[in-house]
Formats: sequence, structure tokens, C-alpha cells
Amino acid sequence: MIKPGTLILTVAARLLMPLQLLFSVFLLLRGHDEPGGGFIAGLVAAGAFALYLFAFGRRAMHAILKVSPRDLVGMGLLLGVLSTLPAWWVGDPFFTAQWWTIPIIDFKASTPLIFDIGVYLVVLGSVLTAISALIKTDQEDQSDSEEATWNP
Repeated sequence: MIKPGTLILTVAARLLMPLQLLFSVFLLLRGHDEPGGGFIAGLVAAGAFALYLFAFGRRAMHAILKVSPRDLVGMGLLLGVLSTLPAWWVGDPFFTAQWWTIPIIDFKASTPLIFDIGVYLVVLGSVLTAISALIKTDQEDQSDSEEATWNP
């Protein structure tokens, strides 16, 4: 059963989680020209939330995440599908990349970026769903074994 972590783990989780999430965004945005992208960025973000989970417990992780991990999977799949529509609107083949420049910040948005964000959310949601299910099962098994051995 996972219990709240030690002092070192809790301090490390509070310091490392923002850095890991920032690094995952960096990997997500750099994935078009160099190695990186939605999958590895999602794994790094899931690692950040898993570290927080091990330090503070399942309820604290869900409180900081604010969204169900299963909803993240659904949103990611929806973004992946939506990334195909701009090509169809201009008459290009399926999954043809479309690029737009946002003039205020001089950022090039694209359908591959939308797809990568979808992959990011699917990977993050899938890993967190699996980890949460394993933690919940472990807690239920632990409480069952405690009830079986405890005799008032």
C-alpha cells in the first residue's frame, strides 16, 4: 500500500514536478524539427504526476490534475481527429499538414502540433489511468487483508 512519502520525497516532488512539466512542454514543442513530440512528452508529464502521486497519494494527484485521466484520453483522441479536418477544408489529402502563423507572438501553429498535443493527452491519460487503477487495487487488497487479520 502506498503511504504518503518521506520528507525527502515530498520536497523532491514539489521541486521536480514543475520542472518535469516544463520539460515535457519543451519536448512537445520541439518535436517537429528534432527528436521529441507528443509521446515522449506525455511520458515525462506522466512521470511528474506519478512522482506527485507517490509523494502525496491518489487524492492529492487527482486534486492537482483537476481532470479525470480518462477524460484526458478522450480529449486527446478528439484533438487527433480534429487535426485532420483543416486539410479536408482546403481540399488537400487526409493528414496533410496545414500551417498558420500567429502574428502577435510569431508562433507557427500547425495541424501536426494539434495532433502531437492529442497524443500527449492520450499518453498522459492512459499512463495515469493505469497507475491510478494499480494504486486503487493495491489499497483495496491491503484493506481486505487488514480486515481478514484483525479480530476485535
